[in-house]
Amino acid sequence: MLEPSTPAVAGSPAEGIAPLILPVSTADGARFELLCAVPAAPRRLLYWLPAMGMPARQYLPFAEALAARGVAVALHEWRGIGSSNRRAGRHDDWGYRELLQDDLAAGMAVWKQRWPRARCSVGGHSLGGQLAPLFAGLHPGTFDSLLLVASGSPYWRQFRHRWLIGLGLLLAPSLARLRGHLPGRRLGFAGNEARGVVADWARSGRTGNYAAKGLNTDLERVLASVCLPRLALRLRDDWLGPAASLAWLLDKLGPAPCTQQVLAPSDLAGCPADHFSWMKSPEPVAARIADWLDALDGASAAGAGPVA
Repeated sequence: MLEPSTPAVAGSPAEGIAPLILPVSTADGARFELLCAVPAAPRRLLYWLPAMGMPARQYLPFAEALAARGVAVALHEWRGIGSSNRRAGRHDDWGYRELLQDDLAAGMAVWKQRWPRARCSVGGHSLGGQLAPLFAGLHPGTFDSLLLVASGSPYWRQFRHRWLIGLGLLLAPSLARLRGHLPGRRLGFAGNEARGVVADWARSGRTGNYAAKGLNTDLERVLASVCLPRLALRLRDDWLGPAASLAWLLDKLGPAPCTQQVLAPSDLAGCPADHFSWMKSPEPVAARIADWLDALDGASAAGAGPVA
């Protein structure tokens, strides 16, 4: 999934909302905050991973919409973004290994301390939707379902303008090495990203397979081990998340019921059905997720197995 730089979502942080803020520290000294929207009596938890370069606070309206339907949501903060105490530069670098092994694990541990026996889903938007199943596979038994919104593999062959995208996947790591980080804000692409993140992301885009430098784990096998029921929401006019890109990612996962839905402007109260516009009015997406989770919980309570 390619990641352009994104404008602030209208109305976020959501006016009048005081989210629960949970501080997180990792073993290597990185710190960040989880922004959480928690209903009075949460019926389940969702750990949510943002798009590349997107601060967690931009998803507060989405989290609040889910909380209104009984789902407690923790918004992860990527290293180098928002509340993180790190900033990518020539002397501070990291990649998928740190994101998966250190940051996500530390954030999820803090979140689960609050409700250790609650059912928990993991999900994400764009890059977050790629790393969510990897995180689930690295921590089997932690989650009972997977949610993807506007996500898919960045494999260049799955996009309409494949040669242009392929060229970008070659140039981005070189620019990041030259500058010490990828100046995404200036380029209009993602945030200011660490060299290692750009290298790992570009590798998956060039080859179609996932790997993380310094992580001695076959991430393709990790994905194949993920047998969680899954919901994948695709935006009809999202050129950054075409059907082929989503299919490439979903085909890597292990067997489990999969629900795919395509949202058009008519499903979004007239809002454009593209990669980021749904965040300006996230209630329809939150409703789809909440309804699917209701069906999942209902099927489990009835002993009928996961929802298809």
